[in-house]
Amino acid sequence: MVEEGASLNVETARNGKPGRAVKLVDRVFDQLMDRIRAGNYPPDSRLPGEHELSSMLGVSRPIVRDALARLREQGVVYARQGAGTFVSAQGTPSAHLAYSPVKTIADIQRCYEFRLTIEPAAAFFAAKRRDETAIQKIAVALSDLREATNHHLHKADADFAFHRAVTEAANNHYYTASLDALKAHIAVGMHLHGLSLLGPRQGLQQVFEEHDEIYRAVAEGRAQEARDLMHRHLEGSRDRLFEGRALDLSF
Repeated sequence: MVEEGASLNVETARNGKPGRAVKLVDRVFDQLMDRIRAGNYPPDSRLPGEHELSSMLGVSRPIVRDALARLREQGVVYARQGAGTFVSAQGTPSAHLAYSPVKTIADIQRCYEFRLTIEPAAAFFAAKRRDETAIQKIAVALSDLREATNHHLHKADADFAFHRAVTEAANNHYYTASLDALKAHIAVGMHLHGLSLLGPRQGLQQVFEEHDEIYRAVAEGRAQEARDLMHRHLEGSRDRLFEGRALDLSF
C-alpha cells in the first residue's frame, strides 16, 4: 500500500505542487478521454493529428502517440491507414450508459440523491484499494481546487476531476462509468453550487477543506472515515444549494 508515501502526497497537494507520479502520457490520455466522453469528438469522427494535438495539449508528439496507443488498446479509438485516428462508436464509454438530461430543479436533487448512494461507497473502496498513481491523480485535482479557491473561484471541472479520481481509485469500473454518464448532470449542480459559494458567506474555503479531508482519509487508508466524509460533503453541497429546503420528490 502507500502508507509511507501518503503523508508526502498530502503535503504535496496542500502546497499546490502535484508529484511527478502522474505521467504526462496519463494526463494526455485522461484529457482525450474526457473530450471524447463529453462529445467533443463524436463516434466515428476524426481526431486532430498528432502535431495538432501536441500543440493543443502542450506536450511532445511521442507523448500524444503513446496516449493514442492506449486509447486504441482500450477500443476507444481506431486507426485508418492514411486517414488518421477515429473515435470508436462501440468503445465510447458514453455509448454504454446514459441518463436523461437535467430538465428541472428536482432533477438536480435526484442527481445528488443518486450520488449519495454511490460516491461514499466508492470513497470507502478507494481508501482500501488506492495505489500511488490513484493518490497522485486525486492530488492533482485537489491542487487545482486549491488554486481556484486561493483566487476566490470555483472550478467545476477540477471539482468533477476530484470526484472521478476518487471513484477511479476504487478500481471498480461501475463507479467510474456511472460518474462519467452523470458528468453533464453533475456539472449543472456543481455550477449552481459554485455560484452559491461566491455569496456573502464565502464558503469556498470550507468546501476545499471538505475535499482535503476526503483526500487525506483515502490516502491514509481510513475507509470508513472516507465514506462518512464523502457522504457529509455531498449532503452539505446539496443543502447549501437548496438552502436546506429539500424538494418533495413524491409527486
